[in-house]
Amino acid sequence: MSVEVDSLVQEAKENIEAAQNYRSELQQRLHGLNQARKQVRGSSSQARETLRRHFSELQATATQLLTERLAALLAEVDAVEAASVKPLDDCQSIIEHGVGQADELLREGEAALRCGLGEKEDKLGSFTKKAMHIQLDSLPEVPALVDVPSVSAQLDDSLLGVLRDWVSRHGSISSHPPVQIDELQERPGSILVRWCKVDEDFTAAEYRLQYRRSGSRGSQYEDACIGRDCEFLVLHLDPHTDYLFRVCARGEGRTEWSAWSTPQTGYTTLPALEWCPGTEGYILSSRRNMALRNDATQARCPVIYSNTPTYFCGQTLTFKIAAAGQVDRRDSLGVCVDNQKGAESLQRDQAVCISTNGAVFVNGKEMTNQLPAISLGATVTFDMEVVNMFPVSSNNSLNGGSFKLRVTIGSGNREVVFDWLVDQAVDSLFFGCSFVHSGWKVLVY
Repeated sequence: MSVEVDSLVQEAKENIEAAQNYRSELQQRLHGLNQARKQVRGSSSQARETLRRHFSELQATATQLLTERLAALLAEVDAVEAASVKPLDDCQSIIEHGVGQADELLREGEAALRCGLGEKEDKLGSFTKKAMHIQLDSLPEVPALVDVPSVSAQLDDSLLGVLRDWVSRHGSISSHPPVQIDELQERPGSILVRWCKVDEDFTAAEYRLQYRRSGSRGSQYEDACIGRDCEFLVLHLDPHTDYLFRVCARGEGRTEWSAWSTPQTGYTTLPALEWCPGTEGYILSSRRNMALRNDATQARCPVIYSNTPTYFCGQTLTFKIAAAGQVDRRDSLGVCVDNQKGAESLQRDQAVCISTNGAVFVNGKEMTNQLPAISLGATVTFDMEVVNMFPVSSNNSLNGGSFKLRVTIGSGNREVVFDWLVDQAVDSLFFGCSFVHSGWKVLVY
């Protein structure tokens, strides 16, 4: 074959590969399009069902009025669905047309490669021109599910008493929920869920977060929280298990909840934090994440440690005070390199802690900065990051030095930040607490 034919053969092979990639990308977008259509049709169907069920309960009181309003709302659902599906149908037509062109191009290219030497140059040239005309690097945009309408109905269950006055303006149809989940952050035995408002015209009075185990037959959503905050830590989750989360909002001055956000899947790989069982002077909850200081050892101030060194740098460790006893400056909540037996406080070497009076101790020495005193309902957080990956000493040599960790302790809307030197490299740390007086109950997560 001539050099020109060889060049055409190589170009044909490259175009075939490009066509295959093109078809694969189109098929992926077609799958995304089908998912989008499924969301539109599924949510529209669910909205219709919600409307029918709700209005059926009211028909005994005002059948004719409710029937007229139901028809109007169903028409609005149909209009939203039709308007939402049409661009998806148009996009599907474009993709299917592209798939057909890619298939035809593949057949022509393969035929050109198989033909005789006399015809090869003409057919390869024709194939190359057609491949350039199709523009194999041009792919249509398929909308993400969160950008596709999710039709739902907002309804007021307390309508019966004022049915005649309210029926003409009862209910509404929305194609997008006003709030979406923004972040799922794994924590030990838990997931921190953050959400945000996506409808600037919607004024939220409070939010409602629900979750359920994913993939479990018969699993139902259950409430995690209802309130004004835009984040919540969902506790008591099994590691390496998928959970579905969704959130909705109640508008200012409204009684009904908005449409649910698009469900998001999250999981944690981190086992739940646990206190060490069998520690003298402490009673643990069934999950071992809450410790109660009892009065069995009033003469001593024993330290209860974590079951294992399960706190890692980069995580946020939180102590929540579920019950408070008498404050003593020898009390301590903190993190340490080892679970030193017989210690009566974390105010010692190779440990950082805060006392219930707000004093902060680093390797047994009290800092000048002080945090607010710890009381019932307070939360104390510890965040750490590695400053030096290699041991450092005063003369910058690698022998006999220390590892430096940057520690942030937060309490009562205040925080202190300092560097903590430990004698050895550690992958994980123990957490612990000690109280002189009984009555203190601490939840760790």
